[in-house]
Amino acid sequence: MKLDHINIVVRDIEAAKGFFRHFGYTVADEADLQGEWISRVVGLDRVEAHYAQLVADDSPVRIELIRYHRPAPPEEGVGESANRIGYRHIAFSVTDIEAEVDRLSSLGIVFLSGIHTYPKTGKRIVYGRGPEGILFELAQYDG
Repeated sequence: MKLDHINIVVRDIEAAKGFFRHFGYTVADEADLQGEWISRVVGLDRVEAHYAQLVADDSPVRIELIRYHRPAPPEEGVGESANRIGYRHIAFSVTDIEAEVDRLSSLGIVFLSGIHTYPKTGKRIVYGRGPEGILFELAQYDG
């Protein structure tokens, strides 16, 4: 068994697609979803949605974004607490974390702190936030 994809529900699918382009992802498939089949799959009535599947040459894991037009998503946000149950973040492995932080910062992407090192392994990490609160991590393994 291996990880196939990560699904993220968003309100602004264009902003989310643009965000993931900064990480080398491109749109491989995009479609409107509706009808009984998708309603049965997700367990919601009368689904009308738009989806985009994103791929990157250097990653076997796809990112699937979905924008629900009906039923509308609940108003609760993604939450700010690191101990919130459920999806927390997506991590990207990089070879030069400083260069990536500089590049992404120049594009307006906000980081939550400076770069830190996990003492046990030497892994260098930093967290950032994309559109709609999408939390991500950059990780550099030196060894």
